[in-house]
Amino acid sequence: MRPGRIGQQEKQRMNQLNEIDYGTPERLSERMITLEIDGVNVDVPAGTSVMRAAMDAGISVPKLCATDSLEPFGSCRLCLVEIEGRRGYPASCTTPCEPGMKVRTQTPKLADIRRGVMELYISDHPLDCLTCPTNGNCELQDMAGVTGLREVRYGYEGDNHLKMKKDESNPYFTYDPSKCIVCNRCVRACEETQGTFALTIDGRGFESRVSAGQMDSFMESECVSCGACVQACPTATLTEKTVIMMGQAEHSKITTCAYCGVGCSFKAEMKGNEVVRMVPHKDGKANHGHSCVKGRFAWGYATHKDRITKPMIRSKITDPWREVSWDEALTYAASEFRRIQAKHGKDSIGGITSSRCTNEETYLVQKLVRAAFGNNNVDTCARVCHSPTGYGLKQTLGESAGTQTFDSVMQSDVIMIIGANPASGHPVFASQMKRRLRQGAKLIVVDPRTTEMVKSPHVEADYHLKLRPGTNVAVVTALAHVILSEGLEQVDFIAERCDRQSYADWKAFVLRPDNSPEAMEAITGIPAAEMRGAARLFATAGNGAIYYGLGVTEHAQGSTTVIGIANLAMATGNVGREGVGVNPLRGQNNVQGACDMGSFPHELPGYRHISDSIARAQFEQAWGVTLAAEPGLRIPNMFDAAMDGSFMGLYCEGEDIVQSDPNTQHVTAALSNMECIVVQDIFLNETAKYAHVFLPGSSFLEKDGTFTNAERRISRVRKVMPAKAGLSDWEVTIALAKALGYEMPYKHPSEIMDEIAALTPTFHGVSYAKLEKLGSIQWPCNDAAPDGTPIMHIDEFVRGKGKFINTQYIATDEKVTQKYPLILTTGRILSQYNVGAQTRRTENVEWHSEDRLEIHPHDAEDRGIREDDWVGIESRAGQTVLRATVTERVQPGVVYTTFHFPESGANVITTDNSDWATNCPEYKVTAVQVMPVAQPSEWQQQYSRFNREQLGLLAGEAAQLADAVSK
Repeated sequence: MRPGRIGQQEKQRMNQLNEIDYGTPERLSERMITLEIDGVNVDVPAGTSVMRAAMDAGISVPKLCATDSLEPFGSCRLCLVEIEGRRGYPASCTTPCEPGMKVRTQTPKLADIRRGVMELYISDHPLDCLTCPTNGNCELQDMAGVTGLREVRYGYEGDNHLKMKKDESNPYFTYDPSKCIVCNRCVRACEETQGTFALTIDGRGFESRVSAGQMDSFMESECVSCGACVQACPTATLTEKTVIMMGQAEHSKITTCAYCGVGCSFKAEMKGNEVVRMVPHKDGKANHGHSCVKGRFAWGYATHKDRITKPMIRSKITDPWREVSWDEALTYAASEFRRIQAKHGKDSIGGITSSRCTNEETYLVQKLVRAAFGNNNVDTCARVCHSPTGYGLKQTLGESAGTQTFDSVMQSDVIMIIGANPASGHPVFASQMKRRLRQGAKLIVVDPRTTEMVKSPHVEADYHLKLRPGTNVAVVTALAHVILSEGLEQVDFIAERCDRQSYADWKAFVLRPDNSPEAMEAITGIPAAEMRGAARLFATAGNGAIYYGLGVTEHAQGSTTVIGIANLAMATGNVGREGVGVNPLRGQNNVQGACDMGSFPHELPGYRHISDSIARAQFEQAWGVTLAAEPGLRIPNMFDAAMDGSFMGLYCEGEDIVQSDPNTQHVTAALSNMECIVVQDIFLNETAKYAHVFLPGSSFLEKDGTFTNAERRISRVRKVMPAKAGLSDWEVTIALAKALGYEMPYKHPSEIMDEIAALTPTFHGVSYAKLEKLGSIQWPCNDAAPDGTPIMHIDEFVRGKGKFINTQYIATDEKVTQKYPLILTTGRILSQYNVGAQTRRTENVEWHSEDRLEIHPHDAEDRGIREDDWVGIESRAGQTVLRATVTERVQPGVVYTTFHFPESGANVITTDNSDWATNCPEYKVTAVQVMPVAQPSEWQQQYSRFNREQLGLLAGEAAQLADAVSK
């Protein structure tokens, strides 16, 4: 389409652009002023830009460099206006309104200037609109039409940028500099929205161009592929490769990302049943239109060739798989479960729910176990990451969840991060946190490793408390010692909000000399002066917020550390308002929801103990069954019982316990001993290799439901394509229950949520209708809080008075010795997710294609280890082999690896030590030895052989099927 034409499509696009809010809320005041724009009186808050005021009055102002997510810039010169009494033509996006101001946005002179500006842009821009991938969705095209440009008189002869080479290095998007108008939007998005500062404008004048790094390719630069630059680009300069390949989308649906616990809202832009691209939804309350590389681009796993879409069964794991109908698979699974119960007793089977599944699906699995299996043998992967959060916060504050919204961080004055790396694990929230830090908030990082949060562009921690792994409790108690001994506690808050006796007991404990930073220095490895400085900063800098992750919970004293964090927050009065709080960063998309839905063997939905006769009676009446009053088995107990022959059947939905649980060899031995394992997943994962029934699962794109993120935000997941296996996960669980003789007559997940709301006090006010109206809801949502609860514990704690609990440091049983002199700790990387089942099947492997072992140069030199060497890691539990990365990110005596690739065997070497209160595994502390090696470990060789055998069984099944078809 030629730049001068403007039709219905362009008018629609202009209307969409005019809906954008160009205000900067933090700059606006409550004082209202009146001005006149094109003869219309407009009332706006002081500080409002002229552009925004015009938009409020329904007046269109052409623009290119302005966008709702970025600070005003004033470079494109299209939004110029005339202001009575002023010389020149100021940019409306950067000009604040003044009382009595008279503005004209449309005059012959302005039209002349705008056409001239557009002519300059187009003079150095390819006129290939008909074949351009953004045709029909291009702001430059729109503005050419709006300004009435009809011809371009100069610019095609001589110097131009039309033949500049594209940068195709990024697997997800293309950079075409020939179409760049140097509006700076991508650069500003990288700075303001993402906070990576990977892009700059290189050169001056006509030679200006966008540069990634120092004129590097995008893949060679610091770019983290969040997509903010692509989202901000008003032309086809930065374009998704899927859009180039498939063209513009026809329709879209809003859904929620299925990766980490941030819970970003996305528009799935579609052509028929195919996703063209995932666009971060600007009205998403958790992400505000931002995204990371996983949610934005790594959704291709949903249609990957490895997807299993047919049910399969086999009698023994050494038999080939046999494809069967849904009815046959479900009937077989049900008959096996009943056979096992008849032989070994009612408690001989159980189920495992997944934090990747929806609230509704998780609720159904625990209901299946309790109502159809007749026991409480249900557990969840959420227990192996954040069950100490549930226990610790329940004991101290009265509710098993974080206290704030993500947006609360923008009111924080000092931020303490303990055992978490938001830049890798929760990148969209990390960008928001970094924005606040660039505004001047202080930062304390408690982590054995130098993470991206310790130092990154324009962000540096004021204190990095580089503790020894396993000493979290000693650190938080020593911090409390400083606060109390120096009189920095909030006495009034404690007196009004907290239990006095528990505080008195805790204070006496904390002030003991053996809890001082000086006494703890030998244990933690943190200089006492640094500990004291950090404690003073947190207690005196204003609003203090604590964010923590698996580096807190996955320890033998995980629950104790969570209690200690709550103690710190209460002692400093940092609970119950914006900018403060205790904030667990949940690892997977629905960890919070899996816990809320009653996935633990001792708790019904809503965290009510199974022994509570009143709560149990409510569920018995609703479900029409009698429930067992005794807690069931946790996952580790299931494995132990399998080894002694008393637990012989398992239904595992959406969880890969072989790869994700500790002490892999013990896990596989337990599974090998069971008589029937039913795995429900989208891929034939590591656990499925030990399964007898495989039920195809559905991706988040194929289901309706809800996820609950780390801030207790319940968000809708909407089905955008048919389930590839014919059934969504919730339908499979219902069908299995029916095969077992128990009816669950739901017709839609909304009916499941209605039942959850009826039986769970914190969800009483939740419904799909309300979610449609509000967009999302933070529980508790009930009669007292009909629209939800963004900030918890405002006037009082859920338990009434906050309870202080002593946090005695007890060293882990996992000790370093001469044989095992190093401590291994584990974590995540930005581009990969959890066990990697999803991200390993996307182009994200171009950033991270293997798990590697980070080792300090001193430890490497002592062992003769060089960069990229193969090294053997041996613990008391087992051995594995990885390649080495020699780096000072880890401290001497500590090594680190990720766990995204099954062949790495990270959990072969982790022990079965666990948290004293919840059995959460101690993934973060494993004593190891590291030495150079020449071949894979014995476990890896066995894994390779077993993998080949399983693939052979699949191939054999395929050959049998082909033979049957030919006959």
